[in-house]
Amino acid sequence: QVPLVESGGGLVQPGGSLRLSCAASGFILDYYAIGWFRQAPGKEREEVSCISARDGTTYYVDSVKGRFTISRDNAKNTVYLQMSSLKPEDTAIYYCATDGISGFCDATLLRRWRTLQSWGQGTQVTVSS
Repeated sequence: QVPLVESGGGLVQPGGSLRLSCAASGFILDYYAIGWFRQAPGKEREEVSCISARDGTTYYVDSVKGRFTISRDNAKNTVYLQMSSLKPEDTAIYYCATDGISGFCDATLLRRWRTLQSWGQGTQVTVSS
């Protein structure tokens, strides 16, 4: 596993937008699939989205389709999660992750990544008026 650092969270009103960033030091992210997860209080961590390495194939869970966009900037060694039309139910700590092995991601891989042993501190997103 690779230690990743999330940033960009904050407090936003319903309908607002935020862009989360996922960065790594000493590790080239563009070689690997990167996923975003979130964990709301009292709930289990759940997958949100992922982006594959070579062709940039993306996956989104149904609850965020059309509102969230995952992208990567290889020059900055960073993966982003642009979140729009935010809802109170999007409130959670958001984490990015990779197993440092997989180049392609899909729903199956993300479900498997739920059991990754090491997670960063995440970044808090709070959607509230």
